[in-house]
Amino acid sequence: MNFEALPSGNMRRRDFLRHLTVIAAAAGLAPSALATPSRPIRVGMTPAFLHDQHTLLADWRLYLQEKLGTPVEFVQRDSYRETMDLLHLGKLDFAWVCDYPYVYLGSLVKLLAVPLNQGRPYYRSYLIVGADDFLRRSSMSDLKGAVFAFADPYSNTGYLAPRFRIRQLGGDPATFFRRTFFTWSHRKVIEAVAKGFAEAGAVDSFVWDTLNKLKPELTQGTRVIERSPEYGFPPFIAHRSVAAEDFARMQKVLLDMPKDPTGKHLLDRLNLDGFVVGDRRMYDSVADMMRVFGEQTGN
Repeated sequence: MNFEALPSGNMRRRDFLRHLTVIAAAAGLAPSALATPSRPIRVGMTPAFLHDQHTLLADWRLYLQEKLGTPVEFVQRDSYRETMDLLHLGKLDFAWVCDYPYVYLGSLVKLLAVPLNQGRPYYRSYLIVGADDFLRRSSMSDLKGAVFAFADPYSNTGYLAPRFRIRQLGGDPATFFRRTFFTWSHRKVIEAVAKGFAEAGAVDSFVWDTLNKLKPELTQGTRVIERSPEYGFPPFIAHRSVAAEDFARMQKVLLDMPKDPTGKHLLDRLNLDGFVVGDRRMYDSVADMMRVFGEQTGN
């Protein structure tokens, strides 16, 4: 497993802007209109357990393609920032992103639909330790001085929420743990804790619950010790350049999935119940936490 050291918040911001500038300069790219007859609809997928579900993603792509009557391409990247870069460059029409990137991107994107999991458009951050944790730690306060795995610097449940929890306890996230590192996906946080590379970590509840249901051998080496308050579920978003009719078509296809036998089967495989329109106010608590750390909350 390839882990990297945890950078500071300011470093992340500078790295993001530098990374975006280099990409644009090297490729000669600039944001442009998205929908053109010469290319398919491009849907960004941020890293989660779905990266290992290639057959499922292929079936979902074909379903969307059939319903929309237009070629569809899923664009997968290894970090949230890379998907955000593509949105900034106008190279994605739609994307399924974490709530943190959605708030961060601000007016560049529009809320398209919010998935339903266990009948609700919400999820949590799970704090996990190894199943054989001999110290029997039971909360964040017990983890001071531990080796801790974060998912991604632009993840709410895998980075922002656990740091905010430390602030609530009166601690400093920069010094609370003995060592931290990124795994670049929630699934890999679970693996890192289960295999002893980290003593604890923070993960998306949807990913942990889904893997616990579909591949319990991946989660049985971990134990959930703390659950955060609810946050708006990672949403489907549209780039602001997407035409109104294309936005409406894609939204309808997602909202209608539970009514269609094939769509319902795909939802079952995704461990989702369906989609709702949602409301930006569902993500206010994430924006509040971001402001605590001086993070950007919109363009």
